[in-house]
Order: sequence, then C-alpha cells, then structure tokens
Amino acid sequence: MDIELAVDAMLLAEHVDHLVLFSGDGDFRALVEAVQRKGRKVSVVSTLQTQPAMVADELRRQADFFIDLATLSGKIGRDPHERTVRAVDRGPAVDDNDDED
Repeated sequence: MDIELAVDAMLLAEHVDHLVLFSGDGDFRALVEAVQRKGRKVSVVSTLQTQPAMVADELRRQADFFIDLATLSGKIGRDPHERTVRAVDRGPAVDDNDDED
C-alpha cells in the first residue's frame, strides 16, 4: 500500500499545489521531500497526543505544515453522546456481507 500511495502522490503532484498526507510513517519522508522538490507544499496530518507519538519526527520536520488530529476533533469528530444514541437507535447489528455469492 505504501508504494501505491507514493506512486499516486507523485502523479498527483503534477496537478496540485498542495498535498495532504494522513500518515505518521517516517518512510514517507522521502516522498514528502520529492513532492516538495516539484514545488508543491505538503501537509502531514497525524498526532503527537499518543505515547509514543504516532508521527515520526523526521516526517513532521520535513512537512511544510503539520496538523495534529487532536486539533481537528471538534471539526471532524462526533459528539460521543451522539454516537451512543445512534448505536442504540439502530438496534442489533446486521451483517450485510453475503459471502455466499
């Protein structure tokens, strides 16, 4: 999967001004650098809030911008109470995955 992401990012870099990478994997540092050499900005979205941090320090430093997921929780996260209520409203879980085809 890492190779596919890197190939896609390099292809997309020809058509975008700014790439956003949702990963903390330090193996992507070279990819970020390669995209930057093409004159593109790169944001890395991951978190420093866990122990250990889920973002490699070298990836965070290479990025033009680092966005901690914790700062996005109010914008993209659900209210925990809402999740509980919705789960109760749905009733028992149903497995729609029919593997008998």
